[in-house]
Amino acid sequence: MKEQLETLFNKQLALWNLAKQNYKALETVQEKQFTINGNCYKVQFNPARITSSAAKVDAKSIQERPCFLCRQNLSSEQIGLAFEQNYQILVNPFPIFQRHLTVPDKRHTDQRIAGRFIDMLNLADAATDYVIFYNGPHCGASAPDHMHFQAGNKGFLPLEDDWKKQKAEKLGNAAETTIWALNDEPRNTLVLESTNKTEAAKLFETVYEALKVALHTQPQEEPMMNLITWKEGRRWITCLFPRAKHRPSCYLAEGDKNLLISPASVDMGGVFITPLEKDFIKITAEEITTILQEVCIQPDDFQTLKTQLKAWL
Repeated sequence: MKEQLETLFNKQLALWNLAKQNYKALETVQEKQFTINGNCYKVQFNPARITSSAAKVDAKSIQERPCFLCRQNLSSEQIGLAFEQNYQILVNPFPIFQRHLTVPDKRHTDQRIAGRFIDMLNLADAATDYVIFYNGPHCGASAPDHMHFQAGNKGFLPLEDDWKKQKAEKLGNAAETTIWALNDEPRNTLVLESTNKTEAAKLFETVYEALKVALHTQPQEEPMMNLITWKEGRRWITCLFPRAKHRPSCYLAEGDKNLLISPASVDMGGVFITPLEKDFIKITAEEITTILQEVCIQPDDFQTLKTQLKAWL
């Protein structure tokens, strides 16, 4: 699939001016970085991402706008690459990565990971140069009404290296899969490390149910989470970030306290996106820490989750 994806990018950047301009603009984005609890966090000033960061995702706004991931509403210049039976791979025209993909279901169906984690692993298996990520419907997805994954080129997220240094506690394992809790506060991350897709998908279902308990999730709702998955040799690595809140208080704050930051998987992976230059200039490590403490699972609930997993695994 590597050659097919590269061909898709080349065609889109040649034919689609919006995508061409926004990928060209990545060459001049500004970045800075901080270290928090031994982990690297970058901050990227990326004006094109205002569309996602400021997206209205309340039920009324979603109902009133056409779904931008449905085939009939895509740009006439946008082309797709089929993946398995139900998905198509698209070039994301508002990139964070040098190679940024969106992978929507061909059908208009709600953003839900239940029953689809195996699809995420299959995508990581096919696109081995990419990390695959999933934003829950209430914690980062700008299209919570249409099921989709995203993907970005490897080597961009600090998490890809940092997770190995933060292994703190083994919560359980099967024959070819281990579940870890990381010592990476204020994120409070789980990692599934596996050489067997089917087994990993089965254990993910257990984690999913334990999350519902720890996060006090209503039966009809999905527990809030972000996911990042990639393939390393024979292993699939999945980092799961349980969430407590969609947006931090600074998002709606007024005056100097305002920061237009709406964390999703990429931010959890160590790259905070600031579409406004004022936010890029003023954000500090302390503010990143506060944002993560607000939106990530709380320490008491994380302990509940770990205890539940140890009992079930």
